[in-house]
Amino acid sequence: MIARAFIATLVIAGANPWVDAQERTSLRVSRGLDGLGGLLDNVIVVVEGATIREIRPDDDAAQPTFDLSGLTVLPGLIDTHVHVGWHFDPDGRLHSDDSEPKEVEVLYAAKNAYAMLMAGFTTVQSLGSPIDKPLRDAIDSGGLPGPRILTSLRSVNERTGTPDEIRRFVREQEEQGADVIKIFGSASIRVGGTPTMSQEQLDAACGEAIALGLRAVVHAHGSESARRAVRAGCTTIEHGALLDNEVLSLMAQEGVFYDPNTHLIFQNYFDNKDRYLGIGNYNDEGFRQMAAAVPRALEVFRESLEIPGLQIVFGTDAVAGAHGRNIEELLYRVRTGGQDPHEAVVSVTSLAAKSLGLEASIGSVTVGRAADLIAVDGDPLEDITALTRVRFVMRAGRIVKNAVSPR
Repeated sequence: MIARAFIATLVIAGANPWVDAQERTSLRVSRGLDGLGGLLDNVIVVVEGATIREIRPDDDAAQPTFDLSGLTVLPGLIDTHVHVGWHFDPDGRLHSDDSEPKEVEVLYAAKNAYAMLMAGFTTVQSLGSPIDKPLRDAIDSGGLPGPRILTSLRSVNERTGTPDEIRRFVREQEEQGADVIKIFGSASIRVGGTPTMSQEQLDAACGEAIALGLRAVVHAHGSESARRAVRAGCTTIEHGALLDNEVLSLMAQEGVFYDPNTHLIFQNYFDNKDRYLGIGNYNDEGFRQMAAAVPRALEVFRESLEIPGLQIVFGTDAVAGAHGRNIEELLYRVRTGGQDPHEAVVSVTSLAAKSLGLEASIGSVTVGRAADLIAVDGDPLEDITALTRVRFVMRAGRIVKNAVSPR
């Protein structure tokens, strides 16, 4: 059933939604945001293969392949924290057992990936499941439409073992093809978000990851768990709903990225409560804890905006029910959290790319970068909801969504 549904989704999107990268494609851009904080006005963006090769002034003689006048062009969006394989079973409940065949599981993941691509997300970091690897590789090979995927494959937690056992586990993940190491430094917000890993365990996990050339991202809700992670040399603090000003300042001082998940993760749970309730710690008390965390998470986010030098990236923790809704997080950050719209755009493009170690490849409309480009109806700097109206998506030079007719 899921295979037929996914194929039907592709057919509805267009007769050939995964168009091969052309030798040369040109785009007329009357207005654009370069992802670095700058503007693009009346230019032609020339794409060769999968790469942006030229950005030149527009002129009356230009005959672009696609005329994106009237739209705002941006780099492809980046979500630094998703769970691409999470899904609801045919009974409408959260999938939570091991009975499902892997070939079915990966189709659900492919459907989720495609939903995010159609919403303008050309890169996502999935933290993380072994099922991410075959999906990542299939998309990378060009055989399946989807965003670029980075994955942790698995995660480290306090039960992984002693520091030596943790180091061995991290090495195993690197050997198996992990792009990043995910570490659970605290409990879930549903049970208070208290620290779970010792300083020695975090030192081992982050230290071994860095030694192998991998990033280490740490699930840490409270200040003590985040402080330990910063001391351990981790790359990014995920969630951080209960952090204090001192730890936020420490993160800025040490160059640790902050990925606050302020809205979508909570709202999606509330919207789908009947699909989650009764599974694991998704109980009435857990939902009460989440509801209580919402105003605190917003307060911490607002405080984080005032910390000089703190690098606040975009991530959603998208789970079952949230894939394709990712941009709702950014809307909340701007409209409710008070983030400057242009800074928000940078957070979901070049700064997100920097946190992934990919700033030289993606995240900006720059010559030499990957041709990951989207066009939206409206100006996000004037109306952030324009980012919900994605009319054109190019991923690595391939046009995957197009509501604009070629010349």
